[in-house]
Amino acid sequence: MKYFVTCWIGRIACMMALFGTTALAAENPSAWPSRPVKIIIPFSPGGGTDNLSRVLGQKLTEIFGQPFIVENRPGAGGTLGSEQVARAAPDGYTLCIVSGSYSANPALHKLPYDPINGITPIALLAKGPLIVVAGPSLKANTFPELIALAKNSPDKVTYGSTGIGSNAHLVGEMVDQITGTKMVHIPYKGAGPGLTDLLGGNLNLGYYTSVVVTPHIKSGKLRALAVTTDKRVDSLPGVPTISEFIPNFGSAEHWYGFWGPGGIDASIVKRLNVAVAKVIETPEMREKILAEGFTPAHSSPEEFRQRLAIEVPRWIRVAKTANIKPAGE
Repeated sequence: MKYFVTCWIGRIACMMALFGTTALAAENPSAWPSRPVKIIIPFSPGGGTDNLSRVLGQKLTEIFGQPFIVENRPGAGGTLGSEQVARAAPDGYTLCIVSGSYSANPALHKLPYDPINGITPIALLAKGPLIVVAGPSLKANTFPELIALAKNSPDKVTYGSTGIGSNAHLVGEMVDQITGTKMVHIPYKGAGPGLTDLLGGNLNLGYYTSVVVTPHIKSGKLRALAVTTDKRVDSLPGVPTISEFIPNFGSAEHWYGFWGPGGIDASIVKRLNVAVAKVIETPEMREKILAEGFTPAHSSPEEFRQRLAIEVPRWIRVAKTANIKPAGE
């Protein structure tokens, strides 16, 4: 009897050792990925973030030989999906792709995670300007003329954005705060309705991505007054930057970035970063990025974190000064 008990204990010990070794191998960073990887998109299907993510997921699947599955988790301006990823295990199997609104969310929402140091940045994917466009109802042909008109007519000049707390809204508020103007913000649910009002003369001004307004600029229906990047853009070389008139404005770009929960092993991050650089150079990905009005913009993880470290506190200051509250509050 004693012999059999000893044998069973030995067998159990061996099985535990075997399972333990298998579990360790599965979590070994050098073995990553040994199972499917989730890419959470904190927005609804069909938008720019979703479009880029689908191509990225497909290409990463080809590179790593494991499925990279894109899942949409919309809600609360992108904060719900981002929180799900931030709280996930830092094993490299739950990742996230966000737009530039990610750095604006802390200005409007009390987040249960640190949006700068509580995540693992992987790479920037693309970036581009917002374009300050004037509709037919605005009696200004240049950005300085716009500022002069707004100063002489407080609460008269209207500008549209894609919603309260959006990048466009915060950029408009920052322009007001730096120049001492007071323009009226009109939030819309997306770019389409605002663009309709702008073209129809019911809205004076808008801050929109180039893919939305460039065709109307080229047709002469809208006038481009400035771009929000620190350098002029190749597609509109004759359009000045805001910083040419307001030196302390800096740059306010729209972008797409790739990250995961804080604490992902550095070797996994490096492999992902290198893979993203390869994907961005593929014709399929470049076509998607350019179609969204952006340019490919691969970065190191640290460069991505530095961007967040600049933008997050800046938008918090702007929102606090303007007393911006989320819709419904």
